[in-house]
Amino acid sequence: MVKQNSITQNKTWREIVRHKSVYAIILIPVIYYIIFKYIPIWNGQIAFKDFSARKGVWNSDWCGLDNFIDFFQSFYFWELLRNTLMYSFGKLLISVPLSIILAVVLYESPRKYLRPIVQTLSYLPHFLSWVIVYGILLSLLAPGDGVVNDIIKSFGGTPVNFLTDTNTFPWIVLLSDAWKEMGWSAIIFIAALMAIDPSLYEAAMVEGASAIQRTWYITLPSIRPVIATVVLLRLGTILDAGFNQMFMLYSPSVYSVADIIDTWVYRQGLLEFQFSLATAVGIFKGVIGMLLVLLSNRLVKRFADSSIL
Repeated sequence: MVKQNSITQNKTWREIVRHKSVYAIILIPVIYYIIFKYIPIWNGQIAFKDFSARKGVWNSDWCGLDNFIDFFQSFYFWELLRNTLMYSFGKLLISVPLSIILAVVLYESPRKYLRPIVQTLSYLPHFLSWVIVYGILLSLLAPGDGVVNDIIKSFGGTPVNFLTDTNTFPWIVLLSDAWKEMGWSAIIFIAALMAIDPSLYEAAMVEGASAIQRTWYITLPSIRPVIATVVLLRLGTILDAGFNQMFMLYSPSVYSVADIIDTWVYRQGLLEFQFSLATAVGIFKGVIGMLLVLLSNRLVKRFADSSIL
């Protein structure tokens, strides 16, 4: 038995040495997750403590669920939860369908030379920071000299302050996110489309099926597992409505429709030094995300015969 284990270990080590370049590439994200994801889990205990930087994590006094109760009883709790869910579900309902449509259009396009050009132009915004996107939006939507308001004024209309109006601000957030991320998300669906057996389309064309019918009865059912997986993964971060985007775009005048859990945690946790409260909210988000993934995974597995667990 000892000799067999030794042979197995030597074989495993030889395989590791043989594929050392692959393990070297994997090592970087593993170290990242250990440092920034797993080690902080231990320090998450300050959510149940009255944390004091002077006393440290170990010696701070326990306070039980007081931090969670303070958050749930906060005057802004329901407003924060409403705004967070509104933007999260709004982005899910807008971005995913648009990404699927873009992927299908690129895949079905008869002009092959246009595919790489359009695909490249569509996913380039993903690499722009929200600082740059904010500058673009300001150039387009500024009430004084923005391009859109110049067009409105040229038709005799009244300029609209899009970024400080509570009625228009949510749409700016949702549409700007869709423009920025739609092309990048479409890559996943394009990869799924390329795995479809071409003979299915050939048989459908012989039977006289139109392009729309081929898309509806062949394309969408074939990529249904991928769609379900993408939706499930997005549901796991449903309480992450996009801190970077919101932090750049919002202002006190639109707090009522723009303030989400993450921006509130930033102000309370970092600016007001309430680290225990901020950690408690982070644990709350994680638990809700896990429950949503488990619930939605069970539902998708039952009705769509697909799951990630």
